[in-house]
Amino acid sequence: MKRILTGIQSSGIPHLGNILGAIQPSIKLSNITESESFLFIADLHSFTQIKNADALKQNTFETASAWLACGVDTEKTVFYKQSDIPEVTELSWYLSCFFPYNRLKLAHAFKDKSSNFENVNCGLFTYPMLMAADILLYDADVVPVGKDQLQHIEFTRDIGIKFNNHYGEIFKIPDSMTTKDADYIPGIDNQKMSKSKNNVINIFDNDSNLRKQIMRIQTDSKNINEPKDYSSCTIFKIFSLIASESEIFEMKKNYVEGSIGYGDAKKLLFEKIKSNFKNEREKFNEFKLNPEEVESKLKIGSEKAKSAAKKTLKRVRSKLGY
Repeated sequence: MKRILTGIQSSGIPHLGNILGAIQPSIKLSNITESESFLFIADLHSFTQIKNADALKQNTFETASAWLACGVDTEKTVFYKQSDIPEVTELSWYLSCFFPYNRLKLAHAFKDKSSNFENVNCGLFTYPMLMAADILLYDADVVPVGKDQLQHIEFTRDIGIKFNNHYGEIFKIPDSMTTKDADYIPGIDNQKMSKSKNNVINIFDNDSNLRKQIMRIQTDSKNINEPKDYSSCTIFKIFSLIASESEIFEMKKNYVEGSIGYGDAKKLLFEKIKSNFKNEREKFNEFKLNPEEVESKLKIGSEKAKSAAKKTLKRVRSKLGY
């Protein structure tokens, strides 16, 4: 049985791009009968950026609630918080003592901020070693990632192989798996949807705020009755990601014939999001009213994860002479 491991940032409520590009594919993958899925909230990674305790706790809760609302089956999936497993930080130290400093300097997250060292803490620099520990600690076979995370998997494989060559077989060497859907989900400005760009659609928001987000989608200045280019329209792009083939065909036809204005197209998108994610929105609101239910599910998952982590770390410590 293959073990699939996925880490998710505890950055608060996931937006529509996160749901379509990461959450839904991960949940679908976890339901494959011949696989075992580990899914963790990377709240230790978030500490490189977020230093406010209340914000970190709230972000973790909202992230967990959204994934659960979208259908994570905690009977099939080991769903847990990274910070509940202290073994991961011990393993991260061992890996750091084996990985070359010059290789870490090439890490994308570090290079992106190295022009201003005031913004770089040691945690950000050693981030790839904590990520490698996240993976190797659980004997993961497959790690689904976006293209921007492939370098981390390369680091993980390299350090795992290096340890195995030096100490004998300790770690299972994982494979990466990229999904096309995770590459690009357009935001309301037609750039990649991202919280940092403030261009997101939050499906868990109330109807009024959700409508406002959708009505802010940028369009050209064509009149209602003019034919429109559906291929370049952000409204159509997002609609086509969640609608049926017949609905997409009808919307495309209306664009070409000039029988729909952008305002009406936005209204259709709003209603489509509401109907498609009706259950998820209701469950998320239920979790907000019952936070102890979320904590309980995470605790059960953490106990399962800790059991696996202890076995691996015992194997590592023995080989290292501790």
